[in-house]
Amino acid sequence: MGAGTKDDPWELVTAPGSSAYTMFVEDEELVCKVGSTTLKYQSRAIDDLHVWLTEQGDWVDLGAADESKSPAEGTVEAWGRAETNPVGGWYGLRKGYRGRFGMYLPPLLEELGRAELTHDPRNNRMRAL
Repeated sequence: MGAGTKDDPWELVTAPGSSAYTMFVEDEELVCKVGSTTLKYQSRAIDDLHVWLTEQGDWVDLGAADESKSPAEGTVEAWGRAETNPVGGWYGLRKGYRGRFGMYLPPLLEELGRAELTHDPRNNRMRAL
């Protein structure tokens, strides 16, 4: 497990195991590198997502979706952009790349030992530990 820094990032795989990517924290931003694409989220998303999952008390669908698509209600993706979350909207910071919260944050929480994640080809879920 990496240290979560630019020089020693977390090396992760999406829940279905279809894509490898890295994440690290830099200047209060959670930087996600998927191939040549860089996504950025507020670093507080790690703690905020864990708190929300704990409040749910059970499995929650991931519901990953691009920024331009509406996520299913009650999913991790929907919460990551909801006006009712602790930041009042998007955790994603880079316009056009703010989505996929439900794709890239869950494996990080699993790596950090803060959540359990299913690893099926589709329709994965997670819950707090």
